[in-house]
Amino acid sequence: MSEHPLRPTRRAVLAGTLGALGALAAAGPVARAAVPISEPPPDWSRAVIDSTMKRHTPANIGGWGYTLGLYLYGQYLFYKRTGEQKYLDYIVAWYDRFITDSGISNSFTNLDSMRSCQMLPLLYAETGRTKYKTAADQLRKRFPAYPRTSDGGMFHATSKVGQLWGDGVYMAQPFLALYGAAFGDGAYCFEESAKNLAVYFSHLREPAKGLLYHAYDEDGSESWASGSGHHSKYHWARAIGWFGMAAIDILEVLPANHPRRAALIDMVRFLAAGYQRYQDPATGRWHQVVDRGGDAKNWLETSASSMYTFTLARGVERGYLPASYQAVADRGYAGVLRKVSVGSDGLTNITDICEGTNVGDLSYYYGRARKTNDFHGLGAFLIMNEQYRH
Repeated sequence: MSEHPLRPTRRAVLAGTLGALGALAAAGPVARAAVPISEPPPDWSRAVIDSTMKRHTPANIGGWGYTLGLYLYGQYLFYKRTGEQKYLDYIVAWYDRFITDSGISNSFTNLDSMRSCQMLPLLYAETGRTKYKTAADQLRKRFPAYPRTSDGGMFHATSKVGQLWGDGVYMAQPFLALYGAAFGDGAYCFEESAKNLAVYFSHLREPAKGLLYHAYDEDGSESWASGSGHHSKYHWARAIGWFGMAAIDILEVLPANHPRRAALIDMVRFLAAGYQRYQDPATGRWHQVVDRGGDAKNWLETSASSMYTFTLARGVERGYLPASYQAVADRGYAGVLRKVSVGSDGLTNITDICEGTNVGDLSYYYGRARKTNDFHGLGAFLIMNEQYRH
């Protein structure tokens, strides 16, 4: 790569060539009427982040976990666009609760615990503080011994033997690819991260629908994996969204001549076709169980809708997808904005965000709590919105 991978241009760090107003105009009258208040903030990312920072200090926002890693990465993208130091300082203050000069105390027994490490190479580049690289090195050293399926897929957790969950790739593989780019370790990191997406994809894809199943169990011993293919039975929206974003993030740093690059682009195209097929025509969003929009108990979920919109828009921008998909992304963007509002206290609210979710049956997915301002949704919204604000 011609540029340092951790100090790219705004175009390379963020995404999209459309500003928010341009996207709304492109989406038509429905989008322009979508914002649920008469005078929306001029910058929804700033409004959401400022509201979150007013609600939570770095000390009380929560402990180490993938949801805060997701949210703070979204805040980092906003910082990169604006250059306003206070937003980076907030991120640093949270990470410094866990990162010392000795690195991080974490055994990394599951992929979820790895997601927040995505920021470590970025914080090292921003601050020059060695402790962030030390912590990143600790996670990098964990990968060779981390347990895998017979074809090389990393277990969702060491306790979930043989299980691959679609959401797991986003928790670990973008970090690994970024680490390879940042610290000259591409021979291992690029191959391993891209290979894992390929292995997961081979077990989870449903070609007839352009969707992914939530999970796979190698020996089929789990009750949800008793059928042919040893995969679960339903297409849970956010798992598919995590997978799409992982493919995009890895493509951002994977060398142009890498032998697995074309396969990753094909995955993005596969998912985009499914996103287009199952987008709700009335709202532009996507359902909790993607292909069952006609079920009365199903519901339109905001975090996955943000993830799909981001993946589509970035895919178009990078040339992975035909330009026709921009209209699909714009409808998704307008649809998500309908779930964002400003309350009487002046703080933003994002609604209909699914809580953390395991593998289950239809009633389980339909019955998941529909939260407001859950970090799954805040983080996904910021990543999507920064795509449009660039």
